[in-house]
Amino acid sequence: MAHVVITGANGGWTQGADAPNRLEINDFVRNIEYFSLFIQALTVISGKSQDDPLSYFSIAGIHGSPPVPWQGAGGNRPIAGSRFSGYCTHGSVLFPTWHRPFVALYEQTLQQNALDIAQQYEDKPRWIGAAQNLRLPFWDWASNIIPPDEVISLETVDIITPDGNTTSVPNPLLRYTFNPIDDSFPSPYSGWRTTVRHPYDQDNVTALRSDLSIIGSQLTTKTYNLLSRVHTWPAFSNHTRGDGGSTSNSLEALHDEVHGTVGGRGHMSDPSVAAFDPIFFLHHCNVDRLLSLWEAVNPGQWVTRGPADSRGTFTIPANADVDDNTDLTPFWDSQTSFWISSQTKTTKSLQYSYPEFNNLNLNDTRAVQVAIASYINQKYGRGFFGLPARGRGISLFGQQPPEGIRAAGATVLTETASEVKSVAAAANVLHLFHSRGGSNPHTAEKEEHGNEGPTVLYDYTSRVHVKKYELGGSYSVLIFLGEVPDDASQWRRCHTFVGAHVTFANSAASQCGNCSEQADAYSEGFVHLNQAIYERSGLPSYEPSEVVRYLKDSLHWRVQAADRSAVELSKLPSLEVTVSQTPLTQEPSGLFPILGEPIFHHHITFGRLGGARQAQA
Repeated sequence: MAHVVITGANGGWTQGADAPNRLEINDFVRNIEYFSLFIQALTVISGKSQDDPLSYFSIAGIHGSPPVPWQGAGGNRPIAGSRFSGYCTHGSVLFPTWHRPFVALYEQTLQQNALDIAQQYEDKPRWIGAAQNLRLPFWDWASNIIPPDEVISLETVDIITPDGNTTSVPNPLLRYTFNPIDDSFPSPYSGWRTTVRHPYDQDNVTALRSDLSIIGSQLTTKTYNLLSRVHTWPAFSNHTRGDGGSTSNSLEALHDEVHGTVGGRGHMSDPSVAAFDPIFFLHHCNVDRLLSLWEAVNPGQWVTRGPADSRGTFTIPANADVDDNTDLTPFWDSQTSFWISSQTKTTKSLQYSYPEFNNLNLNDTRAVQVAIASYINQKYGRGFFGLPARGRGISLFGQQPPEGIRAAGATVLTETASEVKSVAAAANVLHLFHSRGGSNPHTAEKEEHGNEGPTVLYDYTSRVHVKKYELGGSYSVLIFLGEVPDDASQWRRCHTFVGAHVTFANSAASQCGNCSEQADAYSEGFVHLNQAIYERSGLPSYEPSEVVRYLKDSLHWRVQAADRSAVELSKLPSLEVTVSQTPLTQEPSGLFPILGEPIFHHHITFGRLGGARQAQA
C-alpha cells in the first residue's frame, strides 16, 4: 500500500518568517478567510467515513483508541506485551516530539481540503492564497485561559461560503459526532454519540469556563517557571519523576492539567479518546509552541535517551530505551521510513512557524535566545517580574529588567486596569520572596551589601508525587491553604484552593495491560504557593520561619476523580505531598532568575495521609 507521507501543510508565506505562522486562536477566528476555510475543511474531514485514513476519526484514533494500525505501521496488532491501543508516547522523553508530526498530519489534511474548497470561490486568487497560508491555530492557555465562543459555546458560526455569502453553519469545533461509536471505547465514552466536555455538570459551558478561570493564574506561573527554570530535556519533556532541581512542572504536566480541566470527565480527560475532541489540536498546537520557546532559550538541548512510556505503545515496548533516532510511528516521512525526533528540531521541517520568531535571525542563536527570553518574561512573567506597563518594567528584583531582558524583540504590553492591578499584586508579592523577611525588598540587600551582588528571593512550592495508574483513570491532587469544604463539588471554587496536579491516565484498563503491570509508574507535578500565601496568610512578616510555620498549619490536600467526586486519601497510598523553598537570584545581565539549591521542609506534611515519608530532608 502507498503510505500517507507527513510533509506538513504546503506553500504559503509569512513576512519575516521561514514558514507560514500558526496564529493564536483569538486572532485566528478574526481572520475571516482562514476561519471560513478551516470550518469548512474540518466539516469535510469530520464527515468522512471512519475507515478513511484521512478522516477526522482515523487521524484522532492514532492517539489512543481504537486498537488498529494506521497506514500499516506496526502490523495488525500492538506489539507483544503491550495492549495499549494507541501510538502516543506519554510519560516518555518522546512526548513533545511525537506530537509534532501528529499535529502536522492533521494540519496538512485540513489544508489539502481547504485548497479544494478555495477552488470553488469566484475570487480564486484571494481564497487560494488564504488556503496556502492556512495553518492550525494554537490556544495559548497560559495567557488566554478562556477560549473564544467559537470553540466552546457557539452551536453555529458565521463564515463566507463559496457563493460569496455570509452563512451560519454548524460549528465542528464544538464537538465531533461518531458514526458509529467504536466498540473499543471504554465506559462511559461507549455511550456518548458525540464528544463532550464536563458532561456531569448541569451547564457544561459555564462549568468549563469556571474551572478554566480558576486555574488561569496558576497555569501562567507554571508556564513561566517551566520556560525559565527547567534546563534539561528529561525534566522538561515528561511528567515522570525528576525535575532537574527546578521545583517546576514539565511540559507534559501542564498539558495534563489542561486536558483534565477541559474534559471534566469528558473525552479530553482520557488519553484513549482525548484526540476526538476538536479542542485537542488547539491545545497541542500550544504544547508544540512551548516546545519551540523552550528550545530557543535552551539551545542545544534536545531529546536524550530514556525509557519509553511505562504502558508501551502500539509499536514501542514498555520501558524500552528510546532516543532522538527512535521511529515516531506511525508518521511516515517517506514510503519506507518514519519521522524521528532529530528531524523535528525546527518547525520549518514541517512547514510552519510561530509569530514569536518573526523577524529574528534564526541563525544567531544568542540573539534568538535573548529575544525569546524577553518575550517569555513579558508574556508569562507577570506573576513573577510583574507586567511591564508601557515600557515601565517592574521587576521582582526591585530594578528595571536586566538589559538582556529588555533586548530587541520584546513586545510592550498595553497598559490596562487589569494589568496595572497585576503589577501591583506582583510588587506586593515581592515581600514573600525576600531573604530578609519584613524588610523593604527593594533595599534590604543593598543596605547590607551595598549596591553590589544579587538580591536573594524565595519561591515556595508544593510537590506532588504519586503513582499514575493507582486509581484506574485520570484524577487530580488539589492543594489548599486554609480550611477545605466537605462538599467536593466546591473544592475548586472555594477561596482556599490554590492549584492542582492532574494525572492524565488511561481508563481503558482492558486495553492497557502495562497499566497494571507497571503499577509503579509515577507522575510528578508542582503547585506554586507564593501568590496564595500573600493573598491569604495575613502574615505580619514573610521571614522564612514565619512562612514555614504558616504552611504547616494551613497546607491541605484532597484527591478528586475526573468526575469531580471525592477520593479517600487511603485509596491513593502512593501519594506524597511535600514543600520546598527555593532561593532565587537575579544577575544584572541574566535572562532569568538563577535557582539555588531547594530547601525541603518535610516536617510541614509529615505524619498525615499523603504527606512526606520522612520528617527531615
